[in-house]
Amino acid sequence: MEDTYKTFLCISNYFKGSAFLTALKKAGNKVYLITSEKLKENNWPREYIDEIFYMPGQDLDWDLETLLVGVGGLMKAVKIDAIVALDDYDVEKATFLRENLRIPGMGQTTGRYFRDKLAMRMRAQEAGVLVPAFSALFNDQEINHFADNVPPPWVLKPRSEASAHGIIKVYDKESLWQNIHDMGDNRLRYLVEQFKPGDVYHADGLNLDGKNIFCTVSKYLATPMEISQGGGIFRSANVPYNSEDDKSMRKANEEVMKAFGMKNGASHTEFIKGKEDGQVYFLETSSRVGGAHLAEMVEGATDINLWAEWAKIEDSVVKGKKYNLPKVKKGYAGIVLTLSKFQDPDLSEFNDPEVCFRVPLDYHAGLILKSDKHLRIRELLDGYTERLSQSVSSVAEQEKIKKFH
Repeated sequence: MEDTYKTFLCISNYFKGSAFLTALKKAGNKVYLITSEKLKENNWPREYIDEIFYMPGQDLDWDLETLLVGVGGLMKAVKIDAIVALDDYDVEKATFLRENLRIPGMGQTTGRYFRDKLAMRMRAQEAGVLVPAFSALFNDQEINHFADNVPPPWVLKPRSEASAHGIIKVYDKESLWQNIHDMGDNRLRYLVEQFKPGDVYHADGLNLDGKNIFCTVSKYLATPMEISQGGGIFRSANVPYNSEDDKSMRKANEEVMKAFGMKNGASHTEFIKGKEDGQVYFLETSSRVGGAHLAEMVEGATDINLWAEWAKIEDSVVKGKKYNLPKVKKGYAGIVLTLSKFQDPDLSEFNDPEVCFRVPLDYHAGLILKSDKHLRIRELLDGYTERLSQSVSSVAEQEKIKKFH
């Protein structure tokens, strides 16, 4: 056993991925975790982690040089075989470490396609994947050309925020420029894009050796953007199998993964189906498991735990072993999630047999439902949304809404 274990360094500045860490350890590996000091008290699966290291700061304020020196110190005594980023904000850190320490896996250029919304749009466009019209904010002439030729409304998006945080919607050229001027030098970190009305879908998948081996297509019934801008109740459910939406989104997802050079691991990709033309447009992707408890929803529908299977894929790649995806169930699941007025809302009246998971977050009310029937999921979600909005739901000020990880 001793000579077959590998050493994984996992990075997460958000409390998530317990199933990933546990599965890696159960596969007989050494597992190290680097996380934020602020998460020291969180309930990490410590019995499955060999050692946890803490970095000062959170999200983007980690000092990469300090991180590199720290990992370099660890490597004097420990041979690290793989580095894994568990959240969006950790992708840069992991690619930076891999490049500096010459550890196999996704490098900084490919990492950009999964983090930088400008890089992903440019790459998608080059590969012939449909994207809404967009422009970088580097050059005034290009911005004017965009504003004069692309009908509003437009959205200003941060290039590297997770989820819908920080998006500004504008309706005319004057307010577009006003917002750009307000950004000052920070404009470099934004892009402008045509706002396309339509339904937003997400494809949650697993890749192995550059092939998409698992994908579940779901539709947001209230999108993260709507919620971060106006409050409300987050809902999503997977779409009927072999429906037109299912097929078109799977195809688009495969095109994106191929264009972006996704080799191994989990991905969460969002598309919009244009209301006016019915076309599928690429919105964004990430090389991680979807947030907002979508992993539990996917598991409810398919019996596939994305975190655990991602860990097994990483394990098989490093050890050069064959990976087999477990049998995929073709069921249905949905999630309803809202901010709550109460720290620990009483949801005992939501007791239908379809309830399979209750979201364990303070000041949130969330339930995941599963059934063999798509219609039943949609009926329950509609009913639960109505009831939650009357009893526990709370609309936070926009600043208070954080990312739905």
